[in-house]
Amino acid sequence: MAKVVINQEKIDNIDEVLKLCPFNAIELIDQKIEINSACKMCKICVKKGPKGAFEFVENLKKEINKDEWKGIAVYVDHHEGDIHPVTYELIGKAREMAKKVNHPVYCVFVGKDIKDKCDKLISYGVDEVFVYDNPEFEHFRIEPYSRAVEDFINNIKPTIMLVGGTTLGRSLAPRLAARFKTGLTADCTILDIQENTDLDQIRPAFGGNIMAHIHTPNNRPQFATVRYKIFSEPEEVESPNGKITLCSISKEKLVSNINVLDSKPKTKEVGLEEAEVIVVASRAIKKQDDMDMIYKLADRLGAQVAGTRPLIEAGWIDPRRQIGLSGRTVKPKLIITCGVSGAVQFVAGMQGSDYIVAINKDEKAPIFDVAHLALVGDIYEIVPKLIEKIEQKQLEVALSVEE
Repeated sequence: MAKVVINQEKIDNIDEVLKLCPFNAIELIDQKIEINSACKMCKICVKKGPKGAFEFVENLKKEINKDEWKGIAVYVDHHEGDIHPVTYELIGKAREMAKKVNHPVYCVFVGKDIKDKCDKLISYGVDEVFVYDNPEFEHFRIEPYSRAVEDFINNIKPTIMLVGGTTLGRSLAPRLAARFKTGLTADCTILDIQENTDLDQIRPAFGGNIMAHIHTPNNRPQFATVRYKIFSEPEEVESPNGKITLCSISKEKLVSNINVLDSKPKTKEVGLEEAEVIVVASRAIKKQDDMDMIYKLADRLGAQVAGTRPLIEAGWIDPRRQIGLSGRTVKPKLIITCGVSGAVQFVAGMQGSDYIVAINKDEKAPIFDVAHLALVGDIYEIVPKLIEKIEQKQLEVALSVEE
């Protein structure tokens, strides 16, 4: 940890020194200048204080042997062997980074009766799948699952561990990172790797106002979670040659304080992430009744309706339909935004869409910077015209089919 060391003998004007810190972190105690907990390590006292009075001292960091850690590992997120597609997206990114440093790509698969579910992983170019298949893994319980992945990391020593930003992944990754006393960057939007295997982790911060660039240079493994639909799913390889390794772990390590009494399947519905066409409503909608035209447009296109935060907070749209940093990340074939201004927080959740149509009466709206087609005008004029054109086209197609 860094600290500021005070050389009392070099302070000749106490009153002036006390005024140096804008955070009031410099105080006089028993006729001595001290630094309190309000210190932000801004170094103003070092730069503007009496020469030599304040020194910034950074403790030497423990260097690790990065050559001992090799490979990029992906945790296989699944439910009863049904693999979540975010896993395949992470495999694609892992392969891309591993190629740069000539490292293997691993998967760690924990569950019950999953040995026969590994071929799909191998088909995406994974070099080796490590399988922990035990009755104790029938239900996701954080203690045994953590111990299994911990066992994998201790034995294989991957330099990077990627985890899907799902409900289970967000529970698992922090616990593992804490066990290895290493860093974890959540909800990354960009990942890259340096020649020395340091992971470049980039994510929006402070409400999306800046992009934080995070490194974990002196700790391994490097953990990162990524939301579904951030990366693209890779193509399957023509001649996969990966292997499957069955791993064993002692029963004592699989003891849990959690007893699963019963589990009820959730009603399956097409989530916003899987939608191919999305129509987005915004604060430009003046009243709730006006949402009817948004739903009508979506109905004509076979689309799902989503919204921005103001409409969620107004209760006009289900919170699960929010797009953005605090909502869902989507990648549809077509997305139509109705009056959306294009704040960074929103754009981060949809900029991967194949085709973006933006409607806004402000020709300088930021949304137009990412749109493929810009329609400048009032949504109350443009949306009804779009509906009319679509209905007309659908009628023409129907008549031509009848003929």
